[in-house]
Order: sequence, then structure tokens, then C-alpha cells
Amino acid sequence: MFATIVSWIAVFMLGVVIVGLLISHDWRWSLGLLAALYVATAWLVGQHWPAGMAAVKLVTGWMAAAALGMTHLALPEQEEEDTSWPQGIPFRLFAAAIIVVIAFAAAQRIEDLIPGIGLPVVVGSLLLISSGLLQLGITSQILRVTIGLLTFLSGFEILYAAVESSILVAGLLAVANLGLALAGSYLLAQSNTTTEEEEVI
Repeated sequence: MFATIVSWIAVFMLGVVIVGLLISHDWRWSLGLLAALYVATAWLVGQHWPAGMAAVKLVTGWMAAAALGMTHLALPEQEEEDTSWPQGIPFRLFAAAIIVVIAFAAAQRIEDLIPGIGLPVVVGSLLLISSGLLQLGITSQILRVTIGLLTFLSGFEILYAAVESSILVAGLLAVANLGLALAGSYLLAQSNTTTEEEEVI
């Protein structure tokens, strides 16, 4: 009973995080929300994985956020131009509301297909997968695209943890998370180098 209540709290936390990621314009807030996302994700993964494996998920996520943050700190401070479409906060809040409705509507059907997975786990997974796809669809910023990919992958991991508890799979997923973060960091650094070269020319 207690675990179920905490799982629903984690799902609520994920809902707050995905809304924050959609409307945030500050990279510091975005990475802070990403770190919070991994806390809730680790709890939901821990419903089917041992505590040690769930802790690996948490540490890996924080390492990914730290890698992106350290790269951004090394870049010169500049105004971020949001080239996403549409740019309005009301639209993004509306899109987040649709994601929540779809996640709750589809969760029961998925739980019926995979008995014993737990409704909070399914809802949390669908929230992350849907919000990750939404972020990928409305932005072209490298940092936001990377966060969108990490969010999508976290949602997949929550659902996959319910059907597979292999240590090897957990390791491969951790490598995938870190690989995405390092690729995003590299692209951030390269985009800044390209911008500086264009300014010199």
C-alpha cells in the first residue's frame, strides 16, 4: 500500500517535471528538472528491479545531467533563441494536458496486456514517452533535443523494467543514456565553435 502511494507521488512528480521541461527557457532549470525526473524514474523502475539496479539508473541519469551541465557552463553565456514552433506557453500547457489524458486513458489497456506491471508504472512510462516525443517535435535546440531523447528513453526503461530484469540489459541502457548525454555535449560544444568561426569570418 505504501509503495503504491509513493509510486503515485512519483507519477505526479513526473507530471510536474514534464510540464516544467516544456515551458522552461533556462538550461539550469531544465537540467535540474531532468535530475528530478531520474529520481522518480528510479523509484518506478525499483518496483520491478532490485534497489541496486534502480540506483544505477538514478546515478546514470545524474551523470548524464552533469555532463550536459558542465558542457553548458564551459560555453559563453548567450541568449538562447527558441526556434521551436509554436512558441506559446499556452499551447505547451495544452499539449501537456493532452499527454496526461492520453497516458491515463491508455494505461489501463496496457496493464491488461501485461498483468502485474502496476498502473503507476504504466502511467509514468507513457507520460515520459509521450513528452519526450513532444519535445523532439517542437524544438531544434541541441540541449532540448538531447533532453527529449533522454526523457523518451527513460519512459521506455520504466516499461521494459517490468518485463526484463537482466543486469546486462540495465548496463546497456545505462551506456545508452550516457552515450546520448555525451553526444549532446559534443554537439553543444561543436555548435558553439561553429558560431564563433562564423562571427570571425
